[in-house]
Amino acid sequence: MSTRFAPSPTGLLHLGHAYAAKFAYDLAKEEEVDFLLRFEDIDTTRVRPEYYLEIEKDLTWLGLDWDGTPLRQTDRFTAYNRAMEELKSRQLVYPCFCTRREIQDEIAAMAGAPQGPEGPLYPGTCCSLTNGQAEERISAGEPHCWRLNASEAGKQTGQLTFCDRIRGVVEVDPTLLGDVILARRDIATSYHIAVVVDDAMQQITDVTRGEDLLASTHVHRLLQELLGYPEPVYHHHRLILDANGVRLAKRDDPMSIRTLRELGHSPEEVMEMISD
Repeated sequence: MSTRFAPSPTGLLHLGHAYAAKFAYDLAKEEEVDFLLRFEDIDTTRVRPEYYLEIEKDLTWLGLDWDGTPLRQTDRFTAYNRAMEELKSRQLVYPCFCTRREIQDEIAAMAGAPQGPEGPLYPGTCCSLTNGQAEERISAGEPHCWRLNASEAGKQTGQLTFCDRIRGVVEVDPTLLGDVILARRDIATSYHIAVVVDDAMQQITDVTRGEDLLASTHVHRLLQELLGYPEPVYHHHRLILDANGVRLAKRDDPMSIRTLRELGHSPEEVMEMISD
């Protein structure tokens, strides 16, 4: 039984990260379970080696000590590939050969393009390809990614829900984010696959994360059911915003934990900045 804090080592931690880490840490102490540190580093084009140490240094300075050795997702591609092969064997994913520009053009030409929480969704262009057509294009070396067939996945799982300690029981909408990408040409997995596989392996019983990822939980609950994984309890907490009401990003260096520390702030003062 455990919670986890899972930052990406692509930049310095800021106040939003500090809030997320403390939220998971406090819950772990309250429930008397482990608090784990996981590095979501599958996007190797953006990861920088120095940020692993910086993240650990910031958490230690804030007094948020973790249990065990931090997990790195770059050590876990074999497990992610196994999950993908399982989905492929059940015809729950399909190869997509569309470029970003082709997708944009098709959406623009549609009278009623499918919409998600954050805008237009992939219109399902390649879902209609036969197995033979898809295999021929793959054999020819045509670049492609793999997408979840959300409608078919929803049929196989039937009606699902997930429990959010803040919002209550939420009914899963399998198509909320459309046919999301589960594996890319340059990265053999995706956030959706990696987080679901790792949460199951690490026996994460309470998933804590920002409310901006609430829509993604619909996909994750679907994948958990398809892959036979246990269902955790979710806590989608508030986000830390800047003075203009915009969510903090790693480019906001003045709000980074390292900068605040160098300016002379104490850990207690930083924690006060993010207190509820």
